[in-house]
Parts: sequence; structure tokens; C-alpha cells
Amino acid sequence: MISYWEQSSFLEYDYIVVGAGIVGLSTAIELKTKYPKQRVLVLERGLMSTGASSRNAGFACMGSATELLADLKTSSEADVVSLFAARQKGLSILRNRLGDNNIAYKNNGSYELLNDQNIASLEQLPYLNNLLRNCCDGDAFVAANEKIKPFGFDVNYTKGLIKNTQEGELHTGNMLRSLTDLALSLSIEIKTGALAKRYQEEAHKVIVYVGDTINNFEWPLTCNKLFVCTNAFAKQLLPNQDVKPGRGQILITKPIPQLPFKGIFHFDDGYFYFRVIDSRVLLGGGRNLDFDTETTTDFGNNEKIQTQLEQFLCDIILPNTAFAIAQRWSGIMAFGKNKNPVVEQFSDRVFGAFRMGGMGVALGSLVAHNLVAMVKD
Repeated sequence: MISYWEQSSFLEYDYIVVGAGIVGLSTAIELKTKYPKQRVLVLERGLMSTGASSRNAGFACMGSATELLADLKTSSEADVVSLFAARQKGLSILRNRLGDNNIAYKNNGSYELLNDQNIASLEQLPYLNNLLRNCCDGDAFVAANEKIKPFGFDVNYTKGLIKNTQEGELHTGNMLRSLTDLALSLSIEIKTGALAKRYQEEAHKVIVYVGDTINNFEWPLTCNKLFVCTNAFAKQLLPNQDVKPGRGQILITKPIPQLPFKGIFHFDDGYFYFRVIDSRVLLGGGRNLDFDTETTTDFGNNEKIQTQLEQFLCDIILPNTAFAIAQRWSGIMAFGKNKNPVVEQFSDRVFGAFRMGGMGVALGSLVAHNLVAMVKD
């Protein structure tokens, strides 16, 4: 049953955004900025966004050299450059919107460890830099082999090092907190624990049915337009979309005194990544070790991958250094037949932006801007 007060004050909106992650909150902010008099509601199925937005490593995600070279085997040069530029633009929107201090952004670049299998990538840096020339002030990638020894990495594995001058790092929690605070300051409504189970599009409205965690009841919320921004979970509302989930495993150590390196790092074509945060080493990735198991929307730890992450810490990243694991977790990313995100209008009243390909930190703000640009009210 619905009360008179609920009916008159809480069920009707101009725009409903499903998903309170980076893309969802950014979409709501774009809508409220463009249409300040309209009621905007964000629905989040959990207590907080827990897909990938609050569970990533805090990389600005420009792509490592070997990752871009791998992309060029299946995508055109124009597509690879376009996506790189989109990451740059999206990151710029995010930084300008929230401020570097509020998200602890640092533009220190990143480093990629090369082994015997991909050391030849060093020879292709001139090609990559020329390809990205119009996107960057100077070279995007430079050899940094002289850093291997000072960083203390295992020299039996690390045959070369590439610096990506375009990548940065931030504090994921601060970023989401700042996005949430900005949304609330704009009088955007956010309801958590609100699972959008299905929707029904009618001639003059969309009805979104939201599960109630207390009663066996679905709240019928209506809106003029609906925006699906749930990344890997988009198929629950849009079942025909090309979205494949990809779980990412992460662990973080307890504080380690006098670490010889800082910043962010990649290896194995970008499938593994690590960084220093609060004197700890955060290490994640490894989907390529068990693609079948990690193609899931279920949160949980993959023992095989977690064991390998620890082994990498012992053998490659922190040889001869004692450490202890403090926490382990996983996040759910979204992938498709290519690396371009889905940003589409599906009908007169239903829009969507999802499938960030693990690059939501960099892409999310631009994707939201482009999505709202499709709205003609």
C-alpha cells in the first residue's frame, strides 16, 4: 500500500538515473546543471555503489603501452587514438568539476614493467608517440630502464620499464564522496538500497519498479526519462545489450616502511596493476589467469588469482621485503566486443551509458556529458 503523502511527494520525477557510481552521479549532475528546475532521482541498489566505482585502484586509466599496442591488433589507429583522447577529456572534466585537492589527484605518470615476452615494445614507442602526437604535449611514453634498480623490482623479471607521462592517480573514496556531495548540493535525490527491477515505457512516462527491502512490494516510480548507468549490471534492465562482466581481484598490504618506489604501475599488457597508497602496496588484476571464472557479476575472491597476486608481490614487486596482507576485495567491470563504451538513446524516453572497459575513472565524466547531450527537452 502507498500512502497519500508518498503518492504526492515521492513517486514522480522528471529524470531517474539508475546507478550511483561515477557515470550515474555524473549523469545526474549533468542533468541538474542543464535542467536546474527538474527533479532528478538517483537509484542505487546497494548501500553505496559497489560495482567498480568504489572498488577500483584509483588509476586515471589512460592505458599502458603494451595495452595500446594490443588494442591496435583488433582496432584501427583512429579508434585507439579517439579512445585515448576521450579518456583525457573525461579526466579533465572530472578534475575541473571536483578539484584536484578534493580527490587527491596527482599527475605523476605511471610505469610499466616489461619482461622477456614484451621487451620488444620499447622499440615501438616512437610509433606510439607519433600516433598520439596530437593528444599530448611531448611523448606519451618514454623508456625508463634506469628506474628498475632504484625501485627494487626483481631484475630477473623486469627487463625494461616504460613511463606513461599522461597517467595520474587519485583517491577513489574521496572522488565518490565529492561526487555525492556535489549531487546533494544540487538538490539531486539519492536513494540507496533501491533495486530497479524493471521498467515499463508508456506514451508519456516511464514507470520504474523498485524493490522494497522490507515489504514484498515494488514501488512504481514515474519519470519523463530514464537513464541506465549500471555498467556491468546493465543487462538486468537492457537484456539485449553487448555487456560482459569482468571481475577484478585486489589486495592491499599493511603499511611497509621505506618503500623504494611510489606512484602507479602496470605489467602483463595492463592485466596487472599496482600502486602505493598510505605506505601500502595495492595490487590488482589477473583476469587473464581465469577468464571463465571472472566473467561474473558475483562479488568474491578467486583463490587462484589472489595467490598469484601474493606471489607477484614476493617475487617481482617486493623481493626480500617482508609484508602482510591487510584486505582483499573484488570489483565488477564491464566489457564488450570493443573498448568503446555504450552511450545510446534506446527509445524516446530511455537512455543508457555503460560498459566502461575498466576505464570508468577517466571516461565516466565525458560519457555522462555526451549522454545528457542527447536529451532534447
